[in-house]
Amino acid sequence: MESKELKNIIPIQSIWEDLDLLEDRLIEISSSSDPYLTEISQYLISAGGKRFRPLIALLAGKLGEGDNKKVIDAGVSVELIHLGSLYHDDVIDDATTRRGVVSTNKQWNSTLAILAGDYLLARSSELAAESLGLESVKLLASTYAQLVEGQTKEVQFSYDTNHGTEDYMKIIQGKTASLIKTSAKLGAMASDSNQESVNFISEWAWHNGIIFQITDDILDLSSDEQTLGKPSGNDILEGTYTLPVLIALKKQPEKIKKILSDVSDEKVILKEVISEFNNDEIISESKLFLKTHIEKSENAAMKIENKDIRNILLDLNRYLIERSN
Repeated sequence: MESKELKNIIPIQSIWEDLDLLEDRLIEISSSSDPYLTEISQYLISAGGKRFRPLIALLAGKLGEGDNKKVIDAGVSVELIHLGSLYHDDVIDDATTRRGVVSTNKQWNSTLAILAGDYLLARSSELAAESLGLESVKLLASTYAQLVEGQTKEVQFSYDTNHGTEDYMKIIQGKTASLIKTSAKLGAMASDSNQESVNFISEWAWHNGIIFQITDDILDLSSDEQTLGKPSGNDILEGTYTLPVLIALKKQPEKIKKILSDVSDEKVILKEVISEFNNDEIISESKLFLKTHIEKSENAAMKIENKDIRNILLDLNRYLIERSN
C-alpha cells in the first residue's frame, strides 16, 4: 500500500500534516525510561508501515469539530494496539522478517519481543485513559479481546486442512476488521461527531476491514518479497491457510492436501506449486467473497453527510480491490 497512492485518495492536506504529528507522538508515547526497551519497542515504528489504521482514525476525526489533539491520540492508540499485536504475532509464527526488516523476535529474542508488545499495549491503554476517556479505554480493551480471539482461532487451525471459509471469515473479523472499525469509531468519537456519523463510519470500517484482509491475502500469493516485506506465500509456509487456499482445498481436497503436506515437510518448494492457489479461477472465486462487504460498506458510506469524506471512503474501497487485481 503506497503512501503516494493514498495521498491521491485522501487529498486533505491537514490529514497528512496530522499524520506527521502522529508519528512524533508515537515515538513520544512508546519511549521508556529504559533505553533498551525503547529501542525494541520503537523498532517496528522505525521500520515504517502503512499506518492505515491511524489514517482511518484521522479521516473519521474530520466528521466532528472536537479537539484535534484527541483525534491524533486516537490514531496513536489504535496503532500501538496494532504494533503490539505484530510483536506477538511474530513470536507465535516464529517469523523471520516484518516490514522488510529482521523480525523483532530474531533481532533480539521471543521474550523481549513479547515484553515490547506488552509495553506498547499498556501505553495504548494509558494514553486512552489520559486523553480519550473511559468509553474509549473500554472500546480498545474489547477490541483487543476480539483480536486475541481471532488470533487464537488462527493458531487453532494452523496446518489444519479440514476447516473452511466460515472459520476464515471469523478469524479475519477478529484479527483485522475489529481494529479497523475501532480506528474509525475512536477517531469519530474523539472529534465529538454525532452518533449517526459514528455509527455509519464504524459500519463502513467493519466491512472495509474484511475487504482489506481478503485483498491482503490475495496479495500474499501474487506479490514479490520486495513488495510484501516478507516471502511470497509466507502464510502457507507458516501453516495459515487463507481464503484462496481454502477454496482450492474445497475444489480438489486430496490433491491440495498432498501439496500442502509436501510444502510443510519441505519435499517441494512453494514457488513450484503456488500457481495452485494463485490462478484466475481461485482468485476470481476469492473475490466473490468481497461482494457483500463492498455493498454494505458503500451503503454505510453513502449515509455520511460530509461529501468529501464519503467519496474518500468509497475510493478507499476501490483502491483495496484494485490492488489485488
